[in-house]
Amino acid sequence: MPYQLRSASLTNYVDVARALGLDPFAFLRAARIGVAALVDPDIRISAAAVSRLLEASAQAAGVEDFGLRMAETRELANLGPLAFVMREEPTLRRALESMARYLRLQNEAIAMRIDGADGLVTIRQEALAGLHGSLRQSSELVVGVLYRVLALFLGPRWKPRSICFTHSAPASTATHLRIFKMPVLFNQEFDGIICDASDLNAPLPSYDPAIARQVRQYLGAMLARSEDSMADKVRRLVIALLPSGACSIDRVAEHLGMDARTVQRRLASQGERYSGLLNAIRTELAVRYVENRERPLSEVAALLGFASLSAFSHWFALQFGCSVSRWRSRVKAEQADTRQSVKS
Repeated sequence: MPYQLRSASLTNYVDVARALGLDPFAFLRAARIGVAALVDPDIRISAAAVSRLLEASAQAAGVEDFGLRMAETRELANLGPLAFVMREEPTLRRALESMARYLRLQNEAIAMRIDGADGLVTIRQEALAGLHGSLRQSSELVVGVLYRVLALFLGPRWKPRSICFTHSAPASTATHLRIFKMPVLFNQEFDGIICDASDLNAPLPSYDPAIARQVRQYLGAMLARSEDSMADKVRRLVIALLPSGACSIDRVAEHLGMDARTVQRRLASQGERYSGLLNAIRTELAVRYVENRERPLSEVAALLGFASLSAFSHWFALQFGCSVSRWRSRVKAEQADTRQSVKS
């Protein structure tokens, strides 16, 4: 399905584009995004179109941190409905959990996971299947906004343990150091932030139980009207379970609280099959991972749930019609042609 997001995601786009010498309206037209999206933050626009817009703008400007620059001055108010529910939770941990629960009201194309162990909390941002091409700009925008939200609650002196990105490091990390105030880790297994669990126990002074109930009822009704399809639920679980190597239909069904036959039947009613969804997700993730030449192929194979590198290589050849090295060479040539056409 074509995922959508609130047009508030374009906040600061015009300013960043102009600062880099671009005509923002020309790029918006090329991405088929109406100018009205810059005026009304609640218009629903294509997540894929926004992703293409950011990548094209970054390439034309000759920078690798366009999305992060957009995140630099974001405020909590830019999150719309999410801002209300986050302010009406007793602690920051609960606020983040609410953010994850209602995230699709802001952006249908990403999921957020919060895991805790050994006194640390990992906040992961996971792009769902359906966004093709590089997601460097979108990933850095999302993680940058998440960092801004945490810093707004915890104060300017707060520092997380780690900032993580799955893509390779840019030629310059000056923008990352300015915004995050610490070195960033690249070529990681996820996009997100690791922080101390104690940081998230901070009480929020804005919490009011009576108002909180009203906000949750309102957003709950909104969420019900935009409820995930069975295919979307399966996609989210496949993306989460793939790296564990335990991504069978039975395991997915277990997480959904039903049996495998029921999952298959509901998918079939939507014109989908589990094997088809699994393969489509693997294909999209493979492109993202393989484009990063610094990531070992053995690691790519593990992240995609293959038991061995040879199994992954065989699957890749069948899926793409060539080896990984040949695919990389072809993509490199295509990117060179694109850069040349932009310059001319």
